[in-house]
Parts: sequence; structure tokens; C-alpha cells
Amino acid sequence: MIRLVYKYAGPSVEPTTTATLDYDARQKSRQRLALDNGDSAGMVLARGSTLSDGDILTDAEQSLFVRVVAAAEPLSYIQCVDRLLLNRICYHLGNRHVPLQVHADAVAYRHDHVLDDMVAGLGVTPQVCRAAFHPEPGAYDHHGHGHGHGHGHGHGHGHGHEHEHEHHVGVADEDLSRLHG
Repeated sequence: MIRLVYKYAGPSVEPTTTATLDYDARQKSRQRLALDNGDSAGMVLARGSTLSDGDILTDAEQSLFVRVVAAAEPLSYIQCVDRLLLNRICYHLGNRHVPLQVHADAVAYRHDHVLDDMVAGLGVTPQVCRAAFHPEPGAYDHHGHGHGHGHGHGHGHGHGHEHEHEHHVGVADEDLSRLHG
């Protein structure tokens, strides 16, 4: 079996194949991968390593180069020109520790009907789309991966907000980074 053990950081190389991975798979440093050419590989990177779209993985001999491709996955996308409302939406999603892909006038998160209902209650209708998910790294995240620990405090928040109008957006099934370069 192919064994991928390094994130390649040398001069530019032509990848041998690709591995299309969703956000969860890109957060794991050790796993079995189904490569896009049909081969299987074991990935054994340094613990805590995470992968980004475009990273190159290689074997110990550096004879095989596998480019990581971020898979399209179901996302809820909110575009909102009302900056205060968008900030409020991000605040409420952040209180639930939801990873967010943030743009100047939009935000995306992994689709979840409960979160969509919460956002709709704030006055915005999320659009469900399929796109690669590239959330912001955490504020304490200096290595490209989450730190996953408990905070030891409760989250009792009142949410008595009302908003009189509704916002809608239409998004095609494509990479969100193309929408907000």
C-alpha cells in the first residue's frame, strides 16, 4: 500500500494524482485515503497536521506526489449587505462554535437545518449550495488546525431579536471563493 508521510514543501512538482477530501478528512493526520486514480493510500503525517486545498503529500522516497483537492460539500450560504445583521449572524453562529467561511458581505457554514432555522429567525434565509469549505482558522490556531478543548462555562444567552425584513440569495453549486475572490 502507498504510504504518504510528508507534506511536500520543495520546489514545484507535477502531482502524480489527487485526493479529494472534505473538511473533516482534511483535519485528520492519520487515515486511509481513496486516491482519485483509484489507488488506496495510508496517510501518516505528524500528529496535529491538517491539510489545505492544494497541499502536496508525498511518500518517504518522494517518488509519488498527491495534490489535496477540497471536496464540494453541502453548505449554507448567507449573503447580506446589512453589515450589522451579518455581524449578528456571525456572533450567534460563533457562540455555537460553528466553523465559518467569512467574506466581506457573506458567510458560509456546513449545512445544518437547525442552524438555518436560527439564522432565518434573525431575518435571513440561507441558500443551500455545494462548494469547497474553507473556514477561518481559530484565533489560537497557529498551525492550520483546530485546538478542540472545552471552555468550562455555560452559554446561556437571551435571543430576543426581531427583524422586519427577509434577505434571500441564490448561489450556484460552485466554489465560494470564486464568488468572493
